[in-house]
Amino acid sequence: MDILAKLFGSEAKVKIMRLFLFNPEQPFSPSDIAIRAKVSLITVRHEATRIRKMGMIKGKRFSRTVSIKRGKKIFRRKKKEGGWILNPAFPYLPAIRSLLINTVLVKYSDIIRRLNSVGRMKLVVISGVFIHNEDSRVDLLVVGDSIRLSSLKNVIKGIESEIGKELRFAAFETADFKYRFSMYDKLIRDILDYPHRTILDRLGLGGTWNI
Repeated sequence: MDILAKLFGSEAKVKIMRLFLFNPEQPFSPSDIAIRAKVSLITVRHEATRIRKMGMIKGKRFSRTVSIKRGKKIFRRKKKEGGWILNPAFPYLPAIRSLLINTVLVKYSDIIRRLNSVGRMKLVVISGVFIHNEDSRVDLLVVGDSIRLSSLKNVIKGIESEIGKELRFAAFETADFKYRFSMYDKLIRDILDYPHRTILDRLGLGGTWNI
């Protein structure tokens, strides 16, 4: 991210550009971007304006369904919003996609460091978006002891904000994973029998998988 931030001007700009690249048909309001990219609204408006001026995104009016609670009743209505959407006609889209998407999205050492803060990690396997394989069932498999699920979800959201895409992940306590592995659990096999990369293995099982 450091090199890309220097190349494009800021980390926030890289996050926002990735968000549009990974979601080419979805419009985003300023508040949507602020939440997904974990940046301030002021930063969103500043960076989105610059990205629009270069032609990568364009203005878009859209509506969404919102829920309004009145007493015990909940009403749903359409709300119009203004925002931006990716401009498919932008001539440099393939080049920017190659730089921001077809590369290492997050350093593997950073992923491990963050995950170590939520439990005693034993195994971390990446797939899906991390290895540019859309057919994978999950993007991240985490195995460890005393995993704090709420903390793990916060870490995942932080990684999502940098990548620009929601992650599919599976987390298991070590004993549960070993049992599922021995029983040829379908989810485990679907992850390990297809393209993936093991970035942490303290279980000594790496040599038995199709990596």
